[in-house]
Amino acid sequence: MSTSLSRRPVVDDPERWPDVVRPPRTSRLRTAVAERLVRRALVRLPLYVRFGTGDALGPGGPLLEVHDPDAFFRRIGAGGLIGFGESYQAGEWDAPDLVGVLTVLAQNAADLIPRPLQRLRGMWALRQPDALRNTPDGARANIRRHYDLSNELFALFLDETMTYSSAVFRGFPAEWPLLAAAQQRKIDRLLDLAAVREGTRLLEIGTGWGELAIRAAQRGARVTTLTLSAEQRALANERIRAAGLADRVSVELCDYREATGRYDAVVSVEMIEAVGEEFWPVYFKALDDRLVPGGRAVVQAITMPHERMVASRDTYTWIQKYIFPGGLLPSTEAIEEVTAAHTSLRVAQRDGFGAHYAETLRLWRERFTERADAVAALGFDAVFRRMWTFYLAYSEAGFRSGYLDVQQTLLTREGTL
Repeated sequence: MSTSLSRRPVVDDPERWPDVVRPPRTSRLRTAVAERLVRRALVRLPLYVRFGTGDALGPGGPLLEVHDPDAFFRRIGAGGLIGFGESYQAGEWDAPDLVGVLTVLAQNAADLIPRPLQRLRGMWALRQPDALRNTPDGARANIRRHYDLSNELFALFLDETMTYSSAVFRGFPAEWPLLAAAQQRKIDRLLDLAAVREGTRLLEIGTGWGELAIRAAQRGARVTTLTLSAEQRALANERIRAAGLADRVSVELCDYREATGRYDAVVSVEMIEAVGEEFWPVYFKALDDRLVPGGRAVVQAITMPHERMVASRDTYTWIQKYIFPGGLLPSTEAIEEVTAAHTSLRVAQRDGFGAHYAETLRLWRERFTERADAVAALGFDAVFRRMWTFYLAYSEAGFRSGYLDVQQTLLTREGTL
């Protein structure tokens, strides 16, 4: 097996990553318990785990190389899965096939902690900070932390459509030259579901960088699209003007709760993940309130199993701390329950295509890796680059394992189809 694995990254700005640079303090007992639980879990999984101390465990499979076992177990003891991710950021462990390792862990997520101990989750799992609640002010801050990083950064690994959601391919394996067409295919499916055509008044909640608004306007729709990201709005407007559609599309820096007017269709692509469970009723009611009689709402959402959502919804996770603050994935059951309880909308059609998201993420991850030097030239240090590599691989593994899915859901009022 190869041993040419990367070691601790060079940290250009240690103050930016205090929890990565300095392993947290935790009791010897907590560290010992974490080590015992982790070793107990790993020995049963189809992995080969090799420690810097010379010992190894596991029946075989993708290699997980733990360079610094003391720091690795201390971090997990202090922060659970947050510590596991931070340990990767710090270069304390690595894997030649990172997606393979994370896929094995995702496939066994429900059983990594012994079931009797899962009842004590509240005693060891960190809870989401109140500061990350998606109030109107909180949502703006959370969105800016991710989407205002740099348009240039996203352009390095997205295709020319600048679409940051799952594509729909004609076949697998997907290839980079086909990604833009696959993204446009996904958008066209959404617009077809929403019955967008000449003269349609369309509201989009979550602009991205404007590709859906552009394609809707090219069909003859009049589009109002909302974003909380100033960076996205600037580039979306630039792209809309370049397409000659500025008279048909209005990009507003506006929260969905502040939207006004009535529309024939409302479309929202992978934005519900940033809403937070507390505000799901408000979000779906906003869709309902903005629709004219007979209107259609189409939501594309990343979903997770309902029982796992219920078990983990209050837990503070690595992805929330470093990538999507305030985020939470819904289940399909949760969407149905919330819409039934708080709106006149009902699920009329739902299509899942999680395997397509795994391929989309693979292409993004490979592109990000290929352009690591360009990412560094934008000022993003080694810890950031490892963090985003882990994020993209972690997400890909979720879809490859079947733990995650992505759904396009059509919502209508009963009897209007």
